[in-house]
Amino acid sequence: MLGRGDMIFASVGSMLPFDRFVRSVDEWAGAHPETPVFLQIGKGEYEPRHAEFARIVTPADYTRRVKEARLFVAHAGMGSILQALEAGTPILITPRDLARKEITNGHQEATITHFRDRPGITVAETVEALPAAIDAALATETSGGSLSAAAPAPFLEKIAAFIAA
Repeated sequence: MLGRGDMIFASVGSMLPFDRFVRSVDEWAGAHPETPVFLQIGKGEYEPRHAEFARIVTPADYTRRVKEARLFVAHAGMGSILQALEAGTPILITPRDLARKEITNGHQEATITHFRDRPGITVAETVEALPAAIDAALATETSGGSLSAAAPAPFLEKIAAFIAA
């Protein structure tokens, strides 16, 4: 156990529906009734049958759920990643699919590439890989990553060069 609750908190964010993600996590919840799952599903059409859910939660409730979760499962959005890092909660991310119009550009593919090997972050390449990735993330008892208050030196150097130009 990670010293947190047993619940998995999963979120699609607040911008666009992501029904394939919601269905996949809900089906995982149906196969694992011993693990409570709460989904924030946004404006999608699919409503979970095996997990507790809300279309939207307040920012305070969202933050609380991320902090208390054993695992946070989310689309590969920077807001989700940053919240997990701030809370020290392990996160499993998967990208939305541009070809299915789940997103307006392919930036989430770049996001998973960038964060793939970071401590506390697990990547599922596709929604279809989510169930096995949830199982693996729960089996590894990984702690969450962290977010430093200090910017990395290369970033600060780029800012200084920009200002000096």
